Amino acid sequence: MKLEKRTPSGREKDEAAIELLNKLRDRVFSDNVSAARLAAFNLSWMQEDGLDILKEILFGDFPRTAKKAAAYGLRSMKGRMRKMASDALTAGLKHSDRVTRDACAKALFIMAGGQPPKPAFRPKHKPNKGRIREFRNKKGGAKAPSPWKRSSSGRQ
Repeated sequence: MKLEKRTPSGREKDEAAIELLNKLRDRVFSDNVSAARLAAFNLSWMQEDGLDILKEILFGDFPRTAKKAAAYGLRSMKGRMRKMASDALTAGLKHSDRVTRDACAKALFIMAGGQPPKPAFRPKHKPNKGRIREFRNKKGGAKAPSPWKRSSSGRQ
């Protein structure tokens, strides 16, 4: 996915900070969800610049993995940025995109201390409960003695 170049906000101190923000912004769009979430978490430590980037991704026309990673980054904000992040997530509940609404609702639910529901496990077939089944001889008689077992008299 080709992104347009981000214009610096003027809050960055040097060229290295601008480069780091651009690199993290590109990583949020990764197909690997873990890498995207890690980049969003790192952006959450970048104060206003990270907040701007995460809000841009959440409210823009981007893939689902990027939006969910951005919601993760917003809910991971700490300190004075937490209120601004929760305001952005609350605004996302009224967004026209369904993915944005769902990601914001889940992030706000988790920020409030709730546990996300586990996906229901549905087996494809009914398991055999692990019962031990006994197979009997068709004639119903006793088994023939094994040639490998010793007799009680000690001989074989």
